[in-house]
Amino acid sequence: MVSSVTEKLNVEVRGNTAVVTISNPPANTWDPESLAGLVQLVADCDADQEIYAMVLVGEGEKFFSAGADLKLFADGDKGVAREMAEHFGRAFEALSAFRGVTIAAVNGFAMGGGLECALACDIRIAEQQAKMALPEATVGLLPCGGGTQSLAWMVGEGWAKRMILCGERVDAQTAEKIGLVEEVVDTGQAKGRALALAESVGRQSPPAVAACKRLIQSARAGDIAGAYAVERDAFVDLFDTRDQQEGVSAFLEKRPPQWTNS
Repeated sequence: MVSSVTEKLNVEVRGNTAVVTISNPPANTWDPESLAGLVQLVADCDADQEIYAMVLVGEGEKFFSAGADLKLFADGDKGVAREMAEHFGRAFEALSAFRGVTIAAVNGFAMGGGLECALACDIRIAEQQAKMALPEATVGLLPCGGGTQSLAWMVGEGWAKRMILCGERVDAQTAEKIGLVEEVVDTGQAKGRALALAESVGRQSPPAVAACKRLIQSARAGDIAGAYAVERDAFVDLFDTRDQQEGVSAFLEKRPPQWTNS
């Protein structure tokens, strides 16, 4: 049973989708409690065979998430810095590795670790007023939740350097143009659009989706030739699942498939 593990992450299950609201006012910042909570939440969703997708959204109308609370780093304690870096790494690596589909509904500012959270998701829907940045170098820090790697992979080295090295903040329209988000919607519509996409995930075979996601993300390792062989093996492995048989049978019988995630 998927439920909230911290008051800073509110969870609601809608059908086969876990809707996660980042709730740490005033800017929905991340801290050790919420980051550890995200790790546990992803594990719970992975264990619940009825959950096929996760939607993440910020509480309120202004912030998706402003990242880490900089007060945590005010005294220059390296121990605290290492602890926070490890928390960020574990949380967003877990989010990226979730077997289902993750969708960030960017409903406001996504700064620093807030943008890294969105980058760890599979799909990003941004509202027209949203602003995105990785401004860590402006305050003498650097992104530690995967941002230097995932941003460059997503938008290319040039734009990653503009955003990280030059501290450039991008609006939703620019983000869509450079491939940082997949779609821009009107104010207040990101969550609804994300839920519609999540519902479409539910019409796919869950084992097939999980296998496809692993293969798509494996391309980041750069071994394309090796990935081709893994792809073929994964295709054959699907024939060990009930959902493969159900999918083909449903198509031939002209009826909606009844997935069991098995």
